[in-house]
Amino acid sequence: MCQNHLGELESSALGTPLSHSNQGSSLEPFPWDAGVFDAHCHPTDTMASIKIIPHMKARALTVMSTRSQDQDLVSDVASRYGVEDSGIAVSSRSSGEGRLIPCFGWHPWFSYQFYDDLSSDLTYDGTPSGKISHYDKTLVPPPSSKDVSFSEGLPDPQPLSEFLRETKSRLEKHPIALVGEIGLDKAFRLPQAWTSTNKAQRDEGLTPGGREGRLLSPHRVQMAHQAVILQAQLRLAGEMGRPVSVHGVQAHGVLYDTISQLWKGHEKPVMSRRDKRRIAEGAEDFSSSSEDEINESHVKSSTKKEKPKQGPKPYPPRICVHSFSGPAEVVKQYLHPSVPAEIFFSFSIVINWATGGGDKAEEAIRAIPDDRILAESDLHVAGEQMDQYLEEVCRKICEVKGWNLREGVEQLGRNWRAFIFG
Repeated sequence: MCQNHLGELESSALGTPLSHSNQGSSLEPFPWDAGVFDAHCHPTDTMASIKIIPHMKARALTVMSTRSQDQDLVSDVASRYGVEDSGIAVSSRSSGEGRLIPCFGWHPWFSYQFYDDLSSDLTYDGTPSGKISHYDKTLVPPPSSKDVSFSEGLPDPQPLSEFLRETKSRLEKHPIALVGEIGLDKAFRLPQAWTSTNKAQRDEGLTPGGREGRLLSPHRVQMAHQAVILQAQLRLAGEMGRPVSVHGVQAHGVLYDTISQLWKGHEKPVMSRRDKRRIAEGAEDFSSSSEDEINESHVKSSTKKEKPKQGPKPYPPRICVHSFSGPAEVVKQYLHPSVPAEIFFSFSIVINWATGGGDKAEEAIRAIPDDRILAESDLHVAGEQMDQYLEEVCRKICEVKGWNLREGVEQLGRNWRAFIFG
């Protein structure tokens, strides 16, 4: 769900392509039978489309929640169409069940609605004046400097700890659920308050809570506040051992810094060239050892007790930066050998190419290892439109990578399974 497309996506008709024509008949037939997986989408924003999911060509959808209005919707839909705990259901074509992976998280666009009750420096005391104070501290420019009624029209701030408890409960209910969509966004501005005209024209088929065509205010969420909400959810994902889907817009450096703070002290050791050379020389010496010495060494190592499993980490085991729009240099940061989490990058037609950022996306794709790329639609509606965008982005990724189409789709499927199930 991208700010650049929110109005466009919400106004599109159910199942109707936005601006992309159907693929020409001259193209190589698309290998849907190989299994196509959407790494990031929002079909619960249009609940009428949910019934189409069992009839889609895509094998499985990774469905995000973003705000108060869609947490239970995602959980309920997962109860009907969710993938089994083992993940076996996604290994073969299914006409009904086993089509959805739920994700529970709070999007940065709505992060202002929380106050950090886990901090000693509370921004909200439960009073009307405290509400105004909270939004003055959380939003820039402070709303009261322009119009106090703007803050008064916003929801009462909710405690972060309560959301974390609820999210943990949902993750326990859905054992293979992810944490998402979470992240940072420097570009987002809050929409203006609802007017009588807006209310009269709103589409009842859309889940409440989005922009829905409203004009934007000048107010943005403080990056420091967004970072607090993001890190709290990342820690929960680490505690539960769940992957996360992360949003980052015009904040690639800050996003990396915010995430990497949580794995400080847990970095993987990186050997110097000198150390690698010494190990190689030692291996050569070892090759001249007698067979008896080798067997004795094997016996000793096999009798050692297994190391106890390590406890939860303060960071997620796997992270997908969705609709990645950063430069190739940021890719290299995330993929540094010392990074202890597995980092994936997903791409979508509606974000990475429709906004004119195709060249940057293609440069990033070429820099990403073959086993760390994912395909996504990032659409708010399930059905033919979502299938179409998945096909387009898979074709595009294969083209940029120079992959054979079938082999590329199979590779993307393996990558999705690795991201979801580890």
